[in-house]
Amino acid sequence: MVEAGFSRGPLQLFVALCIIGRLNAIEVCSNTILPGSKGDLGKKGEEGDQGRLGKTGSSGQPGLPGETGFKGEVGQMGKMGPAGERGRKGDSGADGPAGLKGKPGTTCDCGRYRKLVGQLDINVSKLRNTVQFVKNVILGMKETDEKFYLIVKDARKYRDALMNCKLRGGTLAMPKSREVNRLLADYINQAGLTRVYIGLQSVQNNMTAGTEESGVNVYADSTPLQGFAGWTLGEEPRVTPPTRSNATCVELQNTGGWSQVECDITMYYVCEFLRRGRGGGGGGIVPSAMSRDPMRTS
Repeated sequence: MVEAGFSRGPLQLFVALCIIGRLNAIEVCSNTILPGSKGDLGKKGEEGDQGRLGKTGSSGQPGLPGETGFKGEVGQMGKMGPAGERGRKGDSGADGPAGLKGKPGTTCDCGRYRKLVGQLDINVSKLRNTVQFVKNVILGMKETDEKFYLIVKDARKYRDALMNCKLRGGTLAMPKSREVNRLLADYINQAGLTRVYIGLQSVQNNMTAGTEESGVNVYADSTPLQGFAGWTLGEEPRVTPPTRSNATCVELQNTGGWSQVECDITMYYVCEFLRRGRGGGGGGIVPSAMSRDPMRTS
């Protein structure tokens, strides 16, 4: 009993203390939460110190245009510009006054001047033909290791063609081999021609005079035809009994075949020129081919 009463006393004391503490807590809390009555308006305080400078604000809208300023001074002269377009031709001016009468002329030595003009015409003709020959050279030639070949597009009889080639420093072409004959035939084709004179004649000798027998075929260098011959199939190198001549001439066709023709027929021809400087001196046509008169005949 004594132990039970002893233990109940402290417990009651503890409960009593808790109740008192609770009441005090409620009173404190109620004093804090509830506001008091509004006080009287206080006096206006003194002006405080200036605050710190704030950040730069955003740009405002553009203002209205200002008034036009005064005209400035003249600037320095700039660089010269490009030339303008050419203007129109102006009107013709008024005729000037007539000049003074001239002195009487001297008597004309017409014969002397006619001779001089005639010589100038001859020289111009020579120059024109030389220039034409140079043009032909530039337009194209054929060549082998030993010779040059040039088609001359100036229709002439056989004798005149032979002489012109000689005056140029060469002779009529003599295709003495199958290779050269083929080269010349291709050259004729490229030039757009069908036939040309070559340096070969069928000459009638005393043994066959007045007959239909074959004559002697001779090249322009006086050598007889030997070895290769390019007669067209069915074409026999026969000599027709002449009326005023004792020879017939030979044409080379673009097929490579040879045919006999009358020497008085005019046609284009092929000249051949020996190469010079073989063995180190350079090649070319002999200088006389350019300097001599290609129109001269004898």
